[in-house]
Amino acid sequence: MKRFFKWIGTGLLVVVLLGGSFAAHEWYADKPFYFNNFLNREMVKVAFDSPETLTSLGFLESVGIKGHNSELDDASPEKGEALFDKARGIRQVIVDYDNEDLSKDELLSKKITLYLLDYLIGNEPFQYHTYPVNQLFGVQNGFPSFMQGQHQINDATDVENYLSRLGAVDEKFAQVLEGLKLREEKGIIPPQFVITRVLDEMNGFVASPLNENILYSSLKEKMADIETLSQEQQDEFLAKAEARINDDVNRAYQLFIDYFTTLQAKAGNDHGYWHLPDGDKVYANALRFFTTTDMTADEIHNIGLKEVARIQGEMMTILEGEGYDVTLGFTKAMDALAADPSHYYEDNDAGREQILKDYQTILDEIEEGMSEVFRIRPEAGMEVVRIPEFKEKTAPGAYYQQPAIDGSRPGRFFANLYDIKATPKYSMRTLAYHEGIPGHHFQIALAMEMEGMPFIRKMSPFTAYTEGWALYSEYLAWEMGFQDNPLDNLGRLQAELFRAVRLVVDTGIHQKRWTREEAIDYMASNTGMALSDVTSEIERYIVMPGQATSYKVGMLKILELREKAKTALGDKFDLRDFHDVVLKNGAVPLAILEELIDAYIQEKQV
Repeated sequence: MKRFFKWIGTGLLVVVLLGGSFAAHEWYADKPFYFNNFLNREMVKVAFDSPETLTSLGFLESVGIKGHNSELDDASPEKGEALFDKARGIRQVIVDYDNEDLSKDELLSKKITLYLLDYLIGNEPFQYHTYPVNQLFGVQNGFPSFMQGQHQINDATDVENYLSRLGAVDEKFAQVLEGLKLREEKGIIPPQFVITRVLDEMNGFVASPLNENILYSSLKEKMADIETLSQEQQDEFLAKAEARINDDVNRAYQLFIDYFTTLQAKAGNDHGYWHLPDGDKVYANALRFFTTTDMTADEIHNIGLKEVARIQGEMMTILEGEGYDVTLGFTKAMDALAADPSHYYEDNDAGREQILKDYQTILDEIEEGMSEVFRIRPEAGMEVVRIPEFKEKTAPGAYYQQPAIDGSRPGRFFANLYDIKATPKYSMRTLAYHEGIPGHHFQIALAMEMEGMPFIRKMSPFTAYTEGWALYSEYLAWEMGFQDNPLDNLGRLQAELFRAVRLVVDTGIHQKRWTREEAIDYMASNTGMALSDVTSEIERYIVMPGQATSYKVGMLKILELREKAKTALGDKFDLRDFHDVVLKNGAVPLAILEELIDAYIQEKQV
């Protein structure tokens, strides 16, 4: 609990839980005395209205509060629509706080919060322009992952709560289905391939033997570590879990299977958002949100083309130096590199286990060298784990999961080991730096641990900043000498090329009306990536328009601002100072990041 109070940055919740007239005022007043109290209070209310969020945050359990772990979130359309009224109310109160009464940091919090609220409110007309059940995410794979990765099992009460959630899953699926039908009425129907992927995933989940079902095997594995549970108790709990999986869970999945089977006849093969009602407006809105800029799709597309050409040129120089024939062009040279078996691990369990160990070694190594360029680092540890096998076929190559607030769970770098050839040895350092240290783990865990920062700034979803930082971290690690092997540097450049290609294909699909196949062909021809990775990536961009452009846009901005600071400060420039400014304010829109760097420059020049 102590770590949560430090993380949330206020004693307000402590006082509320203990009682007190001042605390009561701050909790119930339309406008609390202290601005940060208002921001934190509203975010705490949002968290307390989401049982799944409370489970993920993991702070109430340490004081014996576990009731929320028996419930699932309300996923009904009515709940989602009420969010907009809530947002307008919060915005009005924020505006009522006079800027002259706020500190410098509170003014920053006000600006960031208004940015988020204005986007949310402005997006209300397009709230159903999404595919909430798709091959990457959705309740159909999110629920099993949540139960396996977030729901802790430490005693019999935790098991009872687990079983309760299994019994509630059919209601949640029914709520999601209401939203899917509303989208269908509005003409928001996912492309054919999305429905095919989702049906394959759900049919496979339902058909899998009980001992391979992650909802069953995860519970069994977690209970085995609890000394206070006898084998007889465990068997009884497992029997109940089996019954609920066969009844409530499978009924929920069958509801979706039946719906998507029927919907398939209405789905087409136009893949870009341009084909949806108001699709051009929705895509422009998505680009504004994910890049936090006013760049147009054409501007982003052209930047991508230029960066692709530049990075490929650098890669060809390395390939030639390593003895590869570059006379036949980039694709052939990369194919020759990919065909060399020495770059891959054994395609078996032992090989995959070795990948995880080597990732951890890479991260342990770079962590030792961080003091040269960082003054701060997170208290939370980090571990490397495999993406659950039931969903790795359509999952991304890797992703990061933030640590629990109370320290019960470290940050986690999830690695996709489905296709062994998608993990060449020369690409591992770059991926580890991006997802782990000094990438996502440094930035996200540090923000969570920052004292005095409002809750909303610890969790703000500015992808251009967070992914831009992670991509910048790959470049920084190379500058520091951690990728001095030419092929490791080639892996870094290939990863950067991948993000540059994203600028081209995302705008190509949603603005220039490229087909899925055209986008796959462009990415495969210009990255040298495994076809399995290329296919899943392009399919990701189709269901998440705009998001993929944020990485490269964010990285370019951070590098631009670093160069701006170096030029302005000369000998006074210290990279550690720059990183402090970038990291100590949490995730921010890129325009606000520039304001922060300008203020830092001005302060240093005095």
